[in-house]
Amino acid sequence: MTEQTIDRRKFLKLTGFSGAALTLGFYFPAQGKAKLAEAPLYNFYADIPSGVELNAFIIIEKTGRITLINPRPDMGQGSFQAVPSLLAEELEVNLDQVNIVQSDGNKKFGSQLSGGSSSVRTSWLPLRKAGAAAREMLVRAAANRWKVAEADCYANQGKVFEKKSGKSLGYGELVEEASKLEAPKDPKLKLPKDYKLLGKALPRQDIPAKVDGKTIFGLDVKLPGMLYASIERSPVIHGKVLKVDDTKAKQVKGVKQVLLSERPMPHKTTHGVAVIADSYYAALQGRKALTITWDNSEFDKISTEAYFTNLRELAKTEGVLFKEKGKVEDGLNAAVKKLEAQYETPFMAHAPMEPENAVASVKGDTCEIWAPVQAPDWAVDQVAKYLNIKPENVKIHVTFLGGGFGRKAYYDYLLEAVNLSKQIQAPVKLLWTREDDTAQGPFRPGMLSAMRGGLDKEGKVVAFEHKAVGASIQQQVFKAPMAGKADEWVMECIGPEESPYAFASAKYSYVLAETEIPIVWWRSVYCSTSAFGQECFVDELAHAAGKDPMDFRLAMFANAPRFKNVLQLLAEKTDYKTKLPAGKARGIAIVKSFGSICAHAVTVTKQNGKLTIEKVVSVIDCGQHVNPDNVKAQTEGNIVMGLTAAIKDGITFENGQAKQSNFNTYRVLRIHEMPAVDIHIVQNTEEPGGVGEPGLPPIAPALANAVFNLTGKRIRKLPFNLDEV
Repeated sequence: MTEQTIDRRKFLKLTGFSGAALTLGFYFPAQGKAKLAEAPLYNFYADIPSGVELNAFIIIEKTGRITLINPRPDMGQGSFQAVPSLLAEELEVNLDQVNIVQSDGNKKFGSQLSGGSSSVRTSWLPLRKAGAAAREMLVRAAANRWKVAEADCYANQGKVFEKKSGKSLGYGELVEEASKLEAPKDPKLKLPKDYKLLGKALPRQDIPAKVDGKTIFGLDVKLPGMLYASIERSPVIHGKVLKVDDTKAKQVKGVKQVLLSERPMPHKTTHGVAVIADSYYAALQGRKALTITWDNSEFDKISTEAYFTNLRELAKTEGVLFKEKGKVEDGLNAAVKKLEAQYETPFMAHAPMEPENAVASVKGDTCEIWAPVQAPDWAVDQVAKYLNIKPENVKIHVTFLGGGFGRKAYYDYLLEAVNLSKQIQAPVKLLWTREDDTAQGPFRPGMLSAMRGGLDKEGKVVAFEHKAVGASIQQQVFKAPMAGKADEWVMECIGPEESPYAFASAKYSYVLAETEIPIVWWRSVYCSTSAFGQECFVDELAHAAGKDPMDFRLAMFANAPRFKNVLQLLAEKTDYKTKLPAGKARGIAIVKSFGSICAHAVTVTKQNGKLTIEKVVSVIDCGQHVNPDNVKAQTEGNIVMGLTAAIKDGITFENGQAKQSNFNTYRVLRIHEMPAVDIHIVQNTEEPGGVGEPGLPPIAPALANAVFNLTGKRIRKLPFNLDEV
């Protein structure tokens, strides 16, 4: 036998060719005698091909090869296919006729952010118009060649046909002539009834390549002459390097250099110690062999306990007004029943399955990058600014992302790699460990919702107040001046527009709390925090009024027909009016976020003293959508992530150090804990809403409301332990 090394991805590709291979025995030839057979990599970060551009997003070669540019990176949400589908629908081509390439940060592609559930809803009209304009130009070119009216021609499956004769010309034959025509400013768009791709449950073309190992993620990138880096950072957040003994690290085989690294964050730049080696294993072993003395004196007092104690004190202050209807104090004074409650949600890590990583190559005044990033245009700008070079001198290849949830639109890890490459004048691949990712942040900010409400003798809400207290992402990340201002991001999904309950009077305000703990958006941003207090407190008011929580909400949505429709469908799909057997209870919540309305009904059961989550029924109204399978998949993912955040672990700091480090202390929902899920999509022709995040905000309050209905115990602080209820 000859010993040889084979990596996981190559193994997947080799063993994935045939199911019979494992049964019959699969032979790996020894190196030097034969080369290992392997399929070509799924090159998602291919350069944009040459050809004739009909517009920034559509390139057609004379051979007929069509390339569509996807301007929104794919981190699992399906944007790889969903966004180009908008172009393909109007261009009259099938997805198996096109080559899809990721955008490269060039400004001509506009916003290239995958975040805020914006990929489809903000591209719906612009990209459909781009596809329709290209189609009309191709049809006009064919009509001109045939000397017939444009109305006598039509496009279908990459060709233009003349109606009477049936003759046709392929797009490749027409593209040069078409490119010389003026693009129509207001092309005719297809009606929903004529869609061939949009709204259809089509197979995602990226899935097979992800399953068989061909897809390139950031962790898979390899370049000739590339070195590897692993960085030791202070376990006390923001701690400073005082002294380094790298003697043992340099004795590790493969270690080349030990350098001071730089982590530029928006609010603070910190330093660590990077080990550079010819393999990741060597870099990591060298890192473990370092002896570092840290100065933690400024930061060892940071704690989440002190942070939340401060939030509770700040909740006693007035706060900055965001929106107000009527006079809440008058309503409270007139109320026959008054309620007050505070709800707390913790700091959370993103924990994508692929930790942060980047390959950077800095040469003179140029920089080339291969990395999983959520916004290549942002990345180009930040790298250019950091290196003080022109943006056009930065080239980025965007790989698939193994999860992101907002973390990979925060470019500290990218700039770390750039800094190291500049120092060593060679391509360097930086990889964060799971422990780095969990403990170093940035995190979803911990928040507090201070609620007050009043009911009249008929059980109607005469006063409702939601005061949100916590740190501002806008202030820390974007340096926005928040003094005396209500952060509108914090107030997402709880104001009267996105939560249109017919309260007689209502007041929404914000109190800023600053923190040294690095923060950034997390899936659904503040909606995952504010909606917990909002929807739980609405339930409290319903019970105080002696009314069913569903009926209570429906009565207050009299002037919000889409909300009412979602709840009515939820009631229908759960058979809501039928009484559940003893030991079971159901809780509901409804939230509008990122343009979509989602409601969950969570059923919990308690047997032999053990509380379990049995089922989640969901209804989502996201308007028109690309792929119903994608909508369901994203809603399922939101349920998993939302339940994890509700019943597992938050991020807690003590003496400046995160107490969580890996999935043993920052646990995620396991498959045996997953409830049955039943998702229903409202069918309509409303404007598209997001689907990547709206399913998350209502899950925690629906669960907490179910727990109350079963046990009488009101959950007001997350996370909570199911076994202790």
